[in-house]
Amino acid sequence: MCSIAIFVLLLSIPLFPAFAQSPMNKSEHLDSVEVPFNAFNVVSHNATVFNLEHEHATNWQIEIQNKLLYANPNGNAVVRIYDNLNTEKFVEMGMGSQPDYKFWVSVNTPADGYFVIHEDRTDGWSPDKVITVQHSSNSGLSVTVGPKTVVDQLDVGDFTIKNFAVYGMDSSSDPPATNSGSMTLNFLSGDPAQNPIFYMPMIVLAGTAVLIIILVKTKKRT
Repeated sequence: MCSIAIFVLLLSIPLFPAFAQSPMNKSEHLDSVEVPFNAFNVVSHNATVFNLEHEHATNWQIEIQNKLLYANPNGNAVVRIYDNLNTEKFVEMGMGSQPDYKFWVSVNTPADGYFVIHEDRTDGWSPDKVITVQHSSNSGLSVTVGPKTVVDQLDVGDFTIKNFAVYGMDSSSDPPATNSGSMTLNFLSGDPAQNPIFYMPMIVLAGTAVLIIILVKTKKRT
């Protein structure tokens, strides 16, 4: 009986190198954009637009690291992520200047218009905390600031990203919002089902089931 168990275990070993040597999930896309400070010194209707190399559909994650230095205590750094299939649909993250560090998340849709989902008037973000925006077909939209979840599984329907825009001034007569530094945005997307490792738990479960069946049958015979 032990020899059979060892044999089955040996059969499963070649599976692991195959997965280790498997190519990267072909559905995965990564874009990294460093936005200079002067891109934020515009009003919303003149927002600076950035086009991404890849289209990020449905299952995506964005990491935002804000290392801007603000020149105006009333200045902001606002990021709008647009749905490529519907330009009237976007998600907005706003980061206010020191010392308040205001932070908000808003959504605009053709049906409901613009509405604020979350707002912290003080201590909403900090340069030391990464802001993460996630979306999936199953869980909707979530936003975290460091370890804190501020938006959890909001249903915004399908959402595909191809571009985003930034601005930081409320009025063209305002002083510049920022005077140095930059903001880095990393976009990652992909279909987990296209990664061979995605199926590993099912393979291990199937192998374990086969092993149990063999052991039970062998025991009955003996």
